[in-house]
Amino acid sequence: MKYLFSAALLCTTFFTNAQDKFGDVFAKINTDVQQNSKAYQTLKYETETIGHRLTGSANGAKAEQYAFDLLKSYGCEVKFQPFEVESWARKTISVEIGNDQNSLTKMKAVTLAHSPVSADVTGEIVDAANGLEADYQSSPEKFKGKIALIYLGVLPGSAAGTKSLHRSEKTAIATKYGAIGVIIINTVKDGVLLTGTASVTGKLIPIPAVCIGLEDGMALKDKIKAQPQMTHITMSNFSGLIKARNVIATFKGTALPKDKIVVGGHLDSWDLATGAIDNGIGSFAIIDMARTFKKLNLKTKRTVEFVLFMGEEQGLLGSKAYIDQAKKDKTLNQVKFMLNYDMTNDPKGFSTSRAEMKDLFTAWGADIVKIDTGFKNLFNAGAGLHSDHQPFMLEGIPTGGGFGGKLPNNSGPFYHSDGDSFKLVDEQELKNTVRYSAMLTYALANTPKIPVGVQGEEELRAFLESQNLKEPLSIAGEWRWK
Repeated sequence: MKYLFSAALLCTTFFTNAQDKFGDVFAKINTDVQQNSKAYQTLKYETETIGHRLTGSANGAKAEQYAFDLLKSYGCEVKFQPFEVESWARKTISVEIGNDQNSLTKMKAVTLAHSPVSADVTGEIVDAANGLEADYQSSPEKFKGKIALIYLGVLPGSAAGTKSLHRSEKTAIATKYGAIGVIIINTVKDGVLLTGTASVTGKLIPIPAVCIGLEDGMALKDKIKAQPQMTHITMSNFSGLIKARNVIATFKGTALPKDKIVVGGHLDSWDLATGAIDNGIGSFAIIDMARTFKKLNLKTKRTVEFVLFMGEEQGLLGSKAYIDQAKKDKTLNQVKFMLNYDMTNDPKGFSTSRAEMKDLFTAWGADIVKIDTGFKNLFNAGAGLHSDHQPFMLEGIPTGGGFGGKLPNNSGPFYHSDGDSFKLVDEQELKNTVRYSAMLTYALANTPKIPVGVQGEEELRAFLESQNLKEPLSIAGEWRWK
């Protein structure tokens, strides 16, 4: 029995190493990207000429057209995938805080999506610490009719193992316990303000939600300990149906044209800056992958779709629209794998939701190391939420992408902030994303057999539970099992 097991293991290892001989193509991809990549210069043009890419805005439409025209100029087969959806945009905001209603002073703040179209609330601020269920359960009554003050991540000094939830999930919990507003403290020094959605559904939330800077927030926490603090929050926002377009470049497969590998990332950005990091480095890497495939006339057994999604920031709107359209067209079963590039930079390995992909991914990675030892062939298996892979994963589709890289030029603190500009981008690291990811895409589209399939309902449920995703999906109303 032991011999049989060992023999089977040897056969599996041999099959993994022998079935794919992609080294020559990887070398061609490497040379082309290093010499001819246009990702850096086209992202520079977009950020400096068009600006932000807020879904539903004039700038968003310009960005969609620019991406379409770029792909067309490279000779790609490209199309728009239009969708109409309820969207959101900020207008005015005022946050005043003080000991009482007669001594309020303005505090710098930014509105979080999808706060109400109009709000005018006054109330006492109550410290909700990390904003988790446990922070409310000891004294749930004290939050009713009050403004919850919540730390964005996990407060220093929290108990070991304290988990963090997304700002939208923390807002949903505050609403559940009767808060009439939410103030979220950013975790970045020097007063950096971040935006993002506070809605788990991508629709309007019933209470206003705002973000304030770290220093202001921590000082406010100290003031509350000494004396009650009041706040007056007023705001106006836009919410309504908007039209947006995903951009899709298709490379039809030769042997298995009805099997698809989707390579996606979001083109849209928030409006506080130009979104060079979130997600210019991801979306313009995808555009350049498509350029590389066309330039080298790469042929794949499976169809490859390079997809630029709009509306990710406002609730994964474009990727959900893609899934909805595939269901209407009865083509969702064609999608065999989804690679997502959201703020991916200079990857050192590959990640995937499915641990069974390790042998293949690391075998391909070993060939990449022969080309460039800067690629460390790291591997990570696991699943999370809140990017465009999520709608695919919730259909049981395996997902993955780059892993192990770091954001360029200490740009992490400027996530979703007014500091997310092109000066943060590193040209060579962006090229690295393009070349390693194009290699992964080529291999995945050509390997004779992908060792994982689409998960059925019960298998998917067990998988999501194993990844500790039941709670956040339940808060978002996306847990469909009893």
